[in-house]
Amino acid sequence: MAIEKKFISEGVRNVRVEKFLTKELKRAGYGGMDITRTPLGTQITIFAEKPGIVIGKGGKQVRQLTQDLATHFGIESPQVEVQQVQNPNFSAQIMAERLANALERGWYFRKAGQSTIRRVMESGALGCEVIVAGKLTGARSRTQKFTEGYVKHSGEPSETIVEKGYALAVKKLGTIGVQVKIVPPGAKLPDTFEVLEPEPKKAPVPVPEPEEVGEDELEEEFEEFSGEEYPEER
Repeated sequence: MAIEKKFISEGVRNVRVEKFLTKELKRAGYGGMDITRTPLGTQITIFAEKPGIVIGKGGKQVRQLTQDLATHFGIESPQVEVQQVQNPNFSAQIMAERLANALERGWYFRKAGQSTIRRVMESGALGCEVIVAGKLTGARSRTQKFTEGYVKHSGEPSETIVEKGYALAVKKLGTIGVQVKIVPPGAKLPDTFEVLEPEPKKAPVPVPEPEEVGEDELEEEFEEFSGEEYPEER
């Protein structure tokens, strides 16, 4: 298989796995996953708000997930590891799922979007953006955006610094898409800089004045240095 086709097939597989885990682990507060190839197989790290639900009683749920990943998605020797999300307010996927659930329960989209923005920013995030698209208030689809703080939309920082999450809210009028972008605290932005304070000027060191030395003392010092007597002039 050509290297280009291999990259495309792996990308399609990762998207399918992401969609599968999002559906299966919705109750556990699914917060994303990471796939890494190892010499022993494929390491799959699942981030969840409630890891106990992912593991299941006696590890039954995680064993079933491992079997499904190997059977339906062709992953060689999958090794599933579950990690708890330390602060769910900084997980874009978890916040997107919460916002979608709020919309399904009947929350007004403006109130739900502003509440999500406020919760993320009060936790210490550098920036947050929420985009809600679909049939929000009537028969015609529309898009509403809520933004606060600093969010990168292009370039490498938008891929490496900004965390993105996507969820769907199914309502009677239609499906509403929810997208959340978060810049976590401590992220090193490429356009940040620090202004250093100038160092205080040091006081000049006083130079001692040379002492006056007589001719006799100079002759004695010269004799001690050279080891020879200085002949007197006749």
